[in-house]
Amino acid sequence: MARAERARDESILAGAAIRVVSGGSGPAVRIVLAVWTLFGAICATAAYWEVRTHGHSAPRLFAFVLLVWYAWGAATPLIAWLGRRLPLIPFSLRFSLLHLAAGVTLSLLHIAWWTALAVWMQPYDQMGIQHFWPGKVDVDRMFLEVMIYFAVLGTTYAVDYQRRLRQREITALQLEKSLAHASLHALELQMQPHFLFNTLHAIGGLVRVGRSSEAVEMIAGLSDLLRYSLDQAGEHLVPLAREVGVLRRYLDIQRIRFPDRLAVEIRVPDDLAHACVPAMMLQPLAENAIRHGIEPSAAAGRIEARAWRDGDELHVELYNSGTLRDPVGRGIGLENTRARLEQLYGGRHTFTLRNARGGVVASLILPLEEEEGR
Repeated sequence: MARAERARDESILAGAAIRVVSGGSGPAVRIVLAVWTLFGAICATAAYWEVRTHGHSAPRLFAFVLLVWYAWGAATPLIAWLGRRLPLIPFSLRFSLLHLAAGVTLSLLHIAWWTALAVWMQPYDQMGIQHFWPGKVDVDRMFLEVMIYFAVLGTTYAVDYQRRLRQREITALQLEKSLAHASLHALELQMQPHFLFNTLHAIGGLVRVGRSSEAVEMIAGLSDLLRYSLDQAGEHLVPLAREVGVLRRYLDIQRIRFPDRLAVEIRVPDDLAHACVPAMMLQPLAENAIRHGIEPSAAAGRIEARAWRDGDELHVELYNSGTLRDPVGRGIGLENTRARLEQLYGGRHTFTLRNARGGVVASLILPLEEEEGR
């Protein structure tokens, strides 16, 4: 009876000890070693307390118990690897049976190791096991051993999920910070002295020649740009139609500034109106195209924006008739764009800036996702 209770307590302690220690920091090997050292020390203390009046050697008994449980420590990385290769969530009968087979196999090996150590070290002197075979392998421990296998497996899942949750929280904080920086950067670009001066100068010129309606339209467009920059704080993804609307307002202002030098064409299919794109992604690219492609040239220029679907991918291109002087694109706006795309999509996106079609093309390839509720 006492032996069965001790076996049950050991299985409970196995999971608890791993959970406690694995919450710490440091290399995985040190964590696993610390877990099983703690667990082995607890088990050894309990075992010695039961036989403390029998005259057995405490150092030998402690060494024996620690070596017994270090075998499970050596198997822990293998169990973690199996858990990742054969996930039990969502439930899979096939993977469950494979884990059961692995648990039985490792349990038999551990029982054999336990028995061999007991024969070699004689922790209980003549009261313990004297011969390894035949009939000396304690198969009664099989249930406990399999329980320990699944306790270790469950603990590795818990640790993995905790790490993933922590990583998601960190990523979310990084996205919030990145979006805040993007908002401030877009506002900074729109409020740069040369942009505001030229825009206000154009508005004043329109008023002087009696083109009041165009001046009002330009003021409204500028107001919409500033409002959109502030309204998107905290929002990572927005419908493509909303981004295109802001892009049109921005380019309308620029067409008033360059009435004879800038032609604009935007082609976005209606069925992509609700496709999700990063907030404030297109306008900074257009700002970059205007500053480096249209403004420096006295010749007429052109900006084209288009989007299309290719399977489960969304393609967005912004073309300008300028020349790409830096193929890498090291500007602050472009670097911020790359950082935000990496945080939002990881390796599931492509962003390139290249010379093509007699001008410069900024190309985005994103996973095709639609806003919730569509």
